[in-house]
Amino acid sequence: MSVFGLMTESKRKRKSLKDVLILLKVAAGFCLCIPLSALPSGAETPLTCSGLDLVSLNRVSPRPLFEIRYASSNNFLGQTLYPKVDPQLRCPVALALQNVQQDLAKEGLGLKVWDAHRPLAVQQLMWDAIQDPRYVSDPSVNAGRHTRGASVDVTLINQQGNPLRMPTDYDDFSKSAHVDADGVLADRAANAQKLRRAMERRGFRSFATEWWHFDWHNWKSLPVIAPS
Repeated sequence: MSVFGLMTESKRKRKSLKDVLILLKVAAGFCLCIPLSALPSGAETPLTCSGLDLVSLNRVSPRPLFEIRYASSNNFLGQTLYPKVDPQLRCPVALALQNVQQDLAKEGLGLKVWDAHRPLAVQQLMWDAIQDPRYVSDPSVNAGRHTRGASVDVTLINQQGNPLRMPTDYDDFSKSAHVDADGVLADRAANAQKLRRAMERRGFRSFATEWWHFDWHNWKSLPVIAPS
């Protein structure tokens, strides 16, 4: 090869190396722009189950954030009603909730769970205190909805675990908590609507007087879970 040819080949290689370095810089810059929290975690194994048994929502992937109000005194009764934080739903309901979680994760969102399955004895305590079927089911009529392991109380959170603004706080027994409430600030109404759409897309049904409450579409077919 001539001297001119060697020089040309050397320039070509330098240009090729320069192009590679530019591409690496661009790729590195792009990767740094993606929040680590937005990347899927390979450590969690999605829930798999069958039948109608209760399963722990700790097995749902991505796992929701839990703030089980009735496992503390931070609730409308002011007393601890559950011995531990372990929200549970029947298998098909938990699987549906997992689908919601996976859908929301694509938008950088997730669910916070306030309540899931509720023992019949706790339902009776709540009814004795409120006795308003708009907000608490009368156990003597249909034994409640949560008692079947087919209902869940939830809200939306962002990637940092902070709740999105909603029409009211949890267990607000007023018309402001109704799905069709008037006078709700636009951003709060939009967030509540986003939550409803996400839940309804996966087979849940909203509850007219509580924006946070959702029933699995087939909840009426499920019996009340007997005390263990």
